[in-house]
Amino acid sequence: MPDFSIRKIQPSDDPQIKSIIESVGQEFGAIGEGFGPSDAEVSAMSMNYNASHGSVYYVAETSGQIKGGGGIAPLAFSKDVCELKKLFLLPEARGYGIGKKLTVACLKEAQSFGFKQCYLDTLASMEGAINLYLKLGFKLMDEPHPLSIHSGCDVWMLKELGN
Repeated sequence: MPDFSIRKIQPSDDPQIKSIIESVGQEFGAIGEGFGPSDAEVSAMSMNYNASHGSVYYVAETSGQIKGGGGIAPLAFSKDVCELKKLFLLPEARGYGIGKKLTVACLKEAQSFGFKQCYLDTLASMEGAINLYLKLGFKLMDEPHPLSIHSGCDVWMLKELGN
């Protein structure tokens, strides 16, 4: 894969990232009520993620093509806990460290916003993502965070940010 860059989402990226989120969601069976790809924000990610809301969404791009993205936002309006959200990569972009770079960029931004913890929920079938999160210091939880809205996920993780 050619070199890739990580940058903040722009309005012109919305259709591409929507397509990626939905196709990867479909690939892993994360479709319908209780899963991130079905959230209303997916249609306009750039409008829903901005610093004034304590959120950011990054896209990974190579040769002018977006190959994935990921973001953070407050978990249910919490001032202390953010959520790593909608980190999805197309199959051809996996295994090159893009997911790690997206996650690290999100975690740095979360710390700059003053969050103390970062939560995520995912699916057991997303083994590569789970292994990445464990390597980055996320710990498995026995149940979803009480503020989480994604009832369809079966893996829940939390990382202390150490501000």
